[in-house]
Amino acid sequence: MKKILITGKSSYVGTSLQKWLANYPDKYLLDSISLRSESWKDKDFSKYDAVVCVAGIAHIKETKENASLYYKVNRDLAYEVAQKAKFEGVKQFIFLSSMSVYGIESGVIDKSSPLKPKSNYGKSKLQAEELIKPLESNEFKLAIIRPPMIYGKGCKGNYSRLGSLALKIPIFPRIENMRSMIYIDNLSEFIRFIIDDSNSGLFFPQNADYVCTSEMVEMIAELHGTKIRMTKSFNFFIRLIRISTVKKIFGNLVYDKQIDEYKNRYTIYDFETSIRLTEK
Repeated sequence: MKKILITGKSSYVGTSLQKWLANYPDKYLLDSISLRSESWKDKDFSKYDAVVCVAGIAHIKETKENASLYYKVNRDLAYEVAQKAKFEGVKQFIFLSSMSVYGIESGVIDKSSPLKPKSNYGKSKLQAEELIKPLESNEFKLAIIRPPMIYGKGCKGNYSRLGSLALKIPIFPRIENMRSMIYIDNLSEFIRFIIDDSNSGLFFPQNADYVCTSEMVEMIAELHGTKIRMTKSFNFFIRLIRISTVKKIFGNLVYDKQIDEYKNRYTIYDFETSIRLTEK
């Protein structure tokens, strides 16, 4: 039986992962802590086999005033936790990074893609990776996970904004794009694989299939009994718009499927089922 500590007790990924792993009571002893106060520093890490660091700042509008908060939490705090884990003999450290470390809004990402984060979120995650990597050793395995957009029931971010939009507007552009996304339970199952295998390295989990934004919005509206008309009338103008949010919604941004060494074996729910569960 493995003893797992999740840092980020109240985070969306943290609470979801703990709930998912609790389905295997004969395999894992689970504990979680918050990093919001200094009390975590008094926690004895030595009894854990793995620490999963999912604490972080995300989904808040970036401003000059809150820029330092991203580096304080996403970089410095993660590094402090990793140092403590190694010093106290934890065998595996799993760090939740992000696709944002690539800093692009469209294209295909593979193992040779350059790292050029633009947002404070992406920069702080990449800097955390760079600080933590030198800690890795034969006795302290390091797994860095760079998920694409995460979604699921109760999630924040772009999915919830699109979901709200789907229920309010009568018309939505029909654009055939492709996005890498991952449903929260598929991500939790992926992390479970990493724990079971005591694996280390860089990982890029995603749903088995790329997502088309228009199809997703149409599906959400249909599940709620809302009528929404899909049209191609705006497509020409949308392709001319250079606003970041529009490019994120309607552009193509995917991970090359060849870089997933687990070959989607962690995909418990297909896309349609995951949307049904999210909107249930």
